[in-house]
Amino acid sequence: AILKTSHNLNLLLNTYKCDRPEIFHSFVCMSPNAFDALVSAIEHDEGFTGDQSPVAYQLAVALYRLGHYGNTASIVKVALWAGIGYGTVRLFTRHVMEAVCQEPSRRSVMAWPDDEVKKHAMDWVEENSCPAWQPGWLMVDGTLIPLYSCPAFFGNTWYDQKSNYSMNLQLINTPDLHIVDYAAGLPGSQHDATAWKDTYVYQNHERLLQHGECVWADLAYPLRIWCQAPYKAYVFIYFLHYTHM
Repeated sequence: AILKTSHNLNLLLNTYKCDRPEIFHSFVCMSPNAFDALVSAIEHDEGFTGDQSPVAYQLAVALYRLGHYGNTASIVKVALWAGIGYGTVRLFTRHVMEAVCQEPSRRSVMAWPDDEVKKHAMDWVEENSCPAWQPGWLMVDGTLIPLYSCPAFFGNTWYDQKSNYSMNLQLINTPDLHIVDYAAGLPGSQHDATAWKDTYVYQNHERLLQHGECVWADLAYPLRIWCQAPYKAYVFIYFLHYTHM
């Protein structure tokens, strides 16, 4: 038998979480308040019913595993750190992921901003830029989630420009980094301009955004009346050429 102890997990949830939030953050990649909010959002999921470990313990193990990459993310290392069995690590991770992916959980932590939140975002934009840019109160960008290895199906499509196998993730948020929409699941080789079309905001922008409101984006995204991106270099050069003739 392998000697195991739950001391590390108890130290994380009972000491670091209360007295050293920066250390707690380094283990689970979120603040104590965010952790508690996530526990509240998923604790009533049917996957946690029955004689099980507390939801906070299961979430801590899953986040610790998801927050590491390479050898430190192996089930053996996570199990020894948490003082649980190898199969229990898989079980905890599955419970958490199933609960997070449920529609009730998503609705409880992510909702379309109300008028107060929208006004706060617009005020921030005006204060940090100019009054003319105030209607742009949302921002979109993409990031790549590294995968452990090449997927078995259509492996080459997951190979991204950074020479990794990854998944494309699109995030739409307010200036204070409150996420209001996301799209995940497309291969890392997918361009942001295409992955952006899978978001709820893109597909329903006519209903969600009022006249004059827009989403800020970078050069990877198409320029639209409701999606403002910087002008491409060749457009700017073309403009300068013909305005100085």
